[in-house]
Amino acid sequence: MSSFKTRAVPPNPSRASLPGSIPAASRWPAQWALPHFRWRLGLVLLLLVGLLPIIPDFYHYIQARPGRLLPDPLASLLPVRDVSAPTFTLIYGSIVATLWQVLPRPLQLLRALWGYYFLQLFRMLTLWLLPLDPPRELVNLHDPVVDYLFQVAEQPIVRDLFFSGHTATMVLLLLLARGPRLRLAMLLASIAVGTLVLVQRVHYSYDVLAAPLFAWLAYRLADKVAGKA
Repeated sequence: MSSFKTRAVPPNPSRASLPGSIPAASRWPAQWALPHFRWRLGLVLLLLVGLLPIIPDFYHYIQARPGRLLPDPLASLLPVRDVSAPTFTLIYGSIVATLWQVLPRPLQLLRALWGYYFLQLFRMLTLWLLPLDPPRELVNLHDPVVDYLFQVAEQPIVRDLFFSGHTATMVLLLLLARGPRLRLAMLLASIAVGTLVLVQRVHYSYDVLAAPLFAWLAYRLADKVAGKA
């Protein structure tokens, strides 16, 4: 009678380190069990909700306040066009791609929420400190989401200039991205959005060039609050 010996199959270390795999300690069940994760997540959600009733009045105040018109030789090199459609296609497409990646990763989602919150605070501070009038060649940018939330269809907000929130948001998404392909796509999309808002003249070049710095500061603060992802 023949006997069969079973051979133990050694574990395949490559399976545990597949690209895009999430370690068990970084998944939702493990993180949700930690009190410090829950209160950091709850706090940032409360802070973001707390901004909702403040932001519309703040931006209407910014819009009603006169500002200074700046020369912008760099932007003058670009044509003037209404490029709202490609601008927001890139922005909202990038948001969806980032959410797809960060939602299964609670620490990364926590960093994204805190980064966005700090970015809003930075922008409100710089807008309050630096009243500016928009470029003379401005073509109104039509954001279907913002126009609906803030009811700016009748009176567009055009004095929210320094720094460019659209560009800064894209750079924040770039910093949150994981993987070389997504990072490259986010980099190209960030450059494209920064260029398109100048083509539409809704920002000065100074607003766009300063945006990555504030996005990086918001990301670094979020990294300290949320911890390593």
